[in-house]
Amino acid sequence: MVTDVFSSALIQSMARNFSATDLIRTAETLKQSGQAESAVTLYATWIRHNQDNPLLYAILFNYSVTLSDANNLSSARECLERLISINPDFMPAYINLGRIYERQGTVGPAIVQWSAVLAKLASVNGASITFKTTALNQSARALEAANHDESAENMLRQSLELDCHQREVAQHFIALRQRQCEWPVISPWERVNQDVLMRGISPLSAAAYTDDPLLHLAIAWNYNKMDVGTPSLPMISWDRATESPGLLRIGYVCSDFREHALGHLLAEVLELHDRSAVEVFAYYCGPNAQDPIHARFKATTDHWVSITEMDDATAARRIAADGIQILVDLNGYTREGRTKLFALRPAPVIANWLGYPGTMGSPYHQYIIADEWIIPEDHEIYYSEKVMRLPCYQPTDRKRVVSSQRPSRRDVGLPENQTVYCCFNGAHKINRFTFDRWLMILSMVPESVLWLLSSTEATNTRLKNYAAQRGIVPERLVFAEKVAHAAHLARYTLADLFLDTAPYGAHTTASDALWMGVPVLTMSGRSFASRVCGSLVRAAGISELICASAEEFVDRAVTLGNDRALIQPYREKLLNGRDSCSLFDMPLLVRHLEQLYGQMWGEFKDGDMDQPDLANLDVYLEVGSQVQHDEIEVQTIKDYHGWWLEKLAHRHKFRPIAPDRRLFVDGAAG
Repeated sequence: MVTDVFSSALIQSMARNFSATDLIRTAETLKQSGQAESAVTLYATWIRHNQDNPLLYAILFNYSVTLSDANNLSSARECLERLISINPDFMPAYINLGRIYERQGTVGPAIVQWSAVLAKLASVNGASITFKTTALNQSARALEAANHDESAENMLRQSLELDCHQREVAQHFIALRQRQCEWPVISPWERVNQDVLMRGISPLSAAAYTDDPLLHLAIAWNYNKMDVGTPSLPMISWDRATESPGLLRIGYVCSDFREHALGHLLAEVLELHDRSAVEVFAYYCGPNAQDPIHARFKATTDHWVSITEMDDATAARRIAADGIQILVDLNGYTREGRTKLFALRPAPVIANWLGYPGTMGSPYHQYIIADEWIIPEDHEIYYSEKVMRLPCYQPTDRKRVVSSQRPSRRDVGLPENQTVYCCFNGAHKINRFTFDRWLMILSMVPESVLWLLSSTEATNTRLKNYAAQRGIVPERLVFAEKVAHAAHLARYTLADLFLDTAPYGAHTTASDALWMGVPVLTMSGRSFASRVCGSLVRAAGISELICASAEEFVDRAVTLGNDRALIQPYREKLLNGRDSCSLFDMPLLVRHLEQLYGQMWGEFKDGDMDQPDLANLDVYLEVGSQVQHDEIEVQTIKDYHGWWLEKLAHRHKFRPIAPDRRLFVDGAAG
């Protein structure tokens, strides 16, 4: 049927009696049916035979989009350049041409195109505002990628001034402020209020912003509802998954099967799966990669499928055709995640694990994999998924390479004989509360230094200036430049003690430190991201370094820093126990992981699989978004449920809340 339509359209295009509207409609039909190459052929044929058509510029634009989707960037660029020569006032052409330049790695020409849009839009109307905000947003993204964070933030601020309802822009704006350690992070102004920013914040940014797991759940639910949405396509059949006997088919969807923090964690998992019990499918959705880790994944999985160039519907159909029974989301709400693919429900069972530290708040992630420390039983109310537990949540790669070139402290600018605290977490995890604690520790441990992962020069300077204002000599902050992973591991041993961030603590960075024998001091809160580090420290056998309060964290860091001999037993315990502790016992983890998969599949087959609990999350979002989290560290609130119940009870008086399993509200009582 579709083939007949294509053939007819091709003949009519050559005869010059196929309208531009019919062309676009037919091309879209071809693309939706998985025949993108036919759509390209149809556009090219029509253009070749309709050079004088007044709508040629519009067809060139649609043709360029189709070519871009097929990753034919050079031809797409030529289309847009021709379009601009025909109709220089067609603003979308400049926007997309800039995007193509950016994808080809030439940011300068991209910004030139977007600047041309800004220069041309003198009049104020709906269309010009849309084009201007788009040009501002694209420029900001390119500037951020080039580490020009302040300029990027300014562009996003201007964009929000013009249209404050751009959720994606608000997300990027907040994430940029976190990355630059600009406090307060949520800083409303006249045209953009707190509610707009809080409803725009991404779930990942929220994890670093506050230790408020009920709010995290509500934000995840809102993000899923607004940014992912409900698919318009019909549900995909699970016939092969439910009818075919044999090995349990596990599908992993991930953008990070490559040289990436998550790639290093996962590398051994896929290798160790018991092929007599499970069949492993890896669905790669990341950028083109050639590194050894990427090659290792491709060599050790049973079935390797790149879905990077597939749209969500095509990828979902492929997963269903493979008969996947358990589909594991290893990205969640991270940059290259494919949540819209999961929304199509391409497998009967979907699990959330490892890539995103928190609940998805979605109607189709039925399980979340954690451990008993990260999600204790009484914390399950903070998750929409059913909680499944491993001995230790986070895997690691015991085959990781450590450089044989071990630098000295002098080589990297550290003092020879003083206490060196370190934290190699990303700057976006450093908030004012964490940094104030670190400075307090430095003030009480004479001549000690804090060794941090370098960010942009502007952010490094901002942190130094903040320290100076609080009486700490800026030189006591030492910044480590980014280096290859093997070299980074080798320099870890120069530090005495790793100081964790809160509420979003160290994950991969903590396991790296523990592997190298560097003790990690952490403070576990209530949220997922705040408890992962405690899980790792506990699994490494040094649970004494998990602190219950901010005061304990500071006291322990000061005590250990003032007597470095107290740190040595922890070092020895880590190094001596590396081959026996549960943190690095990958066969144990994979064996338990397979048991969890079996349990999930059994629950599905028996009809006992729980559906995600999404009750009242609009209310939790409304109430939680009103809190000034830059001014209060929620993890220090002892009666967290009472704190929430008080706020919910106030709302309940005016707008009654239906009871749910989380916080039952009846009048003013909880």
